[in-house]
Amino acid sequence: MHQWSDYSTGERIKALRGTEITQDALAGMTGLSIATIQAAEQDKRLSLPTLLKITAALGVDTAVTLGQQPPRRSLQQDDRAMLKNLSHAVHDTAAGITHATAPPPLTDLEKIEKRAWELYWQGRYAEVGTISAPLLRDADARLRAQPAGEQARAWGLVADAYRLCGYVANLMGVRDLAYAAIGHAQQAAERAGDDLRQALVASGRSWVYLRDARLRDALELAERSATDIEPLFSKATPEQLTVYGSHINFAAVVASRMGNADRASDYLSQSHATGARLGREMRAHGTLFGPVTATTQAVGVNLSLGQAGKALALVNSIHDVTSLSEAAQNRYQLDKALALADAKMWDASLDTLEAAVRAAPHWARHQALPQVIVSKIGRASTVRLRRVAKLIGANPIV
Repeated sequence: MHQWSDYSTGERIKALRGTEITQDALAGMTGLSIATIQAAEQDKRLSLPTLLKITAALGVDTAVTLGQQPPRRSLQQDDRAMLKNLSHAVHDTAAGITHATAPPPLTDLEKIEKRAWELYWQGRYAEVGTISAPLLRDADARLRAQPAGEQARAWGLVADAYRLCGYVANLMGVRDLAYAAIGHAQQAAERAGDDLRQALVASGRSWVYLRDARLRDALELAERSATDIEPLFSKATPEQLTVYGSHINFAAVVASRMGNADRASDYLSQSHATGARLGREMRAHGTLFGPVTATTQAVGVNLSLGQAGKALALVNSIHDVTSLSEAAQNRYQLDKALALADAKMWDASLDTLEAAVRAAPHWARHQALPQVIVSKIGRASTVRLRRVAKLIGANPIV
């Protein structure tokens, strides 16, 4: 029996379209021509902007269209066990089901949370999920043990723990759990009375919308959450600028996925200005931002808009990304590989892609972009291409 990953991208698009959506209807839903839809289903031509539009119209993750995961995601056994525990923690705490263990001090829990975010930015998502479930339970227990009038800090920790759970679920494609966790995070952030946390939760919900192909909802929420916390640059703290910059960056990403070049460009300009004001990469409340983040993110935004020339020009201007987190560095390497592929620099693209995947295989298996890159380079049948395709479980078009 064929696995979902055995089919070509075009065959998967056709299968996801089914008999209820005609090629003509899909063209209307995406704003693409019928010829473009036909070419995509025949594996003749499929750019990243086209792929994103088709995927959004079909209401699935990009990873599903590319065969990285089946429509009903199949996870490794360890991942499934971790997610089951994560689900129990999210739903039990929300329902008021507590554990009899004595809650650790807030300072100890905050150290655990810091470690969870460090793992997250290293791209070690399964480990984050393993830590986040007990962290949420203990944070909830600590909250219940706090004296009245001294709960704001504990509410903030509970909000962060829920957000971590939601992020892991979203990355693993378990959308219902992601929605539930981010909803509980919103309530906790409101109880904490922390504007920045509330904005970060809103941005997290926008990300869930993005992965769920709800692009308009994602953009509206991303814009609103960024506007709500926009600081006066002359008075803003580094923490405020970091959170605001990450929000503006994400708004640019969502706008680019919708093909709105003007809006994406406007947000990128604000992102660069915020990064310049910060002067260096900063971390705050589990988010990262700075001038290098602003520039590397612009590469991916331009690629989503089909502006490969601008993306490659940016790549050529970037010389040092060591100040970024490991996950951000890896993501930039994938964007760089895609830009090189668009420029038909096949060998350089393959070198970049292979290095990124080998450097972080645990991270790469949750990414859809490696298969996009291989499908582009598929026209050049080489031993190296087949090796890289096997490494990421892709089917090169040869």
